[in-house]
Amino acid sequence: MLAIARSTARLAVAATGVAALTVAAPQASAAEDPNSTDVKMSVEASKETREFAAANPGEVAAAANACGTGYTLNRAIPLPVGTDPRLRLATVFTYNSQAGGCLIFDNNTGRAQSMTAKVCDGYPGTKCDTDTGTFSQYAGPVYTKYPVCATVTAKMSNFINYTSQYAFSCN
Repeated sequence: MLAIARSTARLAVAATGVAALTVAAPQASAAEDPNSTDVKMSVEASKETREFAAANPGEVAAAANACGTGYTLNRAIPLPVGTDPRLRLATVFTYNSQAGGCLIFDNNTGRAQSMTAKVCDGYPGTKCDTDTGTFSQYAGPVYTKYPVCATVTAKMSNFINYTSQYAFSCN
């Protein structure tokens, strides 16, 4: 009987210790929560990008989460260019951080497509990062250490062939 009482007492102490650790553990921030729609905007984000982010917070956050922590939204470009954002087939998202830039090429068609996301550093003769394949959600992330005036290419099947040096900031 004494052995059972000691075991019960030890279990109670252990449970109290675990409960204390659980309460003291830090909680996840919005940036660490994959369901969060809180994405920071770059000071260079255009009015159109800000409006797109306000209308599509889940998509903007999902793309930011794919890039990793510490990124701010720079541009959201509905494709094909000139398309009403509600009717887009794809979206190019560019994000900036202290480490550089990140590109996500989002598939908005609802089915897998042949896609390429490519970003080349903003300096001639420097490297490119490319993600090519058949994707139902997005191509990327692809990264550049030098996002200023970096060349971005986004291709989807036979209906999108987008290239720009202005998807990231280019003052």
